[in-house]
Amino acid sequence: MQLTEKHHEYWRKNLVITAILFFVWFVFTFVEIWFARELNSSMTFLGFPLAFYFSAQGSLAIYVALIGIYALLMRKLDKEYGVDEGDLE
Repeated sequence: MQLTEKHHEYWRKNLVITAILFFVWFVFTFVEIWFARELNSSMTFLGFPLAFYFSAQGSLAIYVALIGIYALLMRKLDKEYGVDEGDLE
C-alpha cells in the first residue's frame, strides 16, 4: 500500500503531538523527582513534604489531563484528515 503525502502529514502531526505530551510526562515524572530533596526541606503541604504531595497527587492529575488532551487533539486531527470514526452512539 502506497502512502500519500496526506498520510505522511497526518503521521508527522501525530508524532509532534505525541512528542510534546511525552516531554510533559517526562518533566512531571522525572524532573520533579530530581528536585524533591530541595522541595522537601523548604515547603510542606497539609503536613506532607511538598515533593511527596506533587508525586502522589499532582502527577496523577497531570497523567489524566495528558490522556484527555491527547484524545481531544487526535479527534480534531482525525476530523481534519477525514479519518474519524464518527460519533459512537
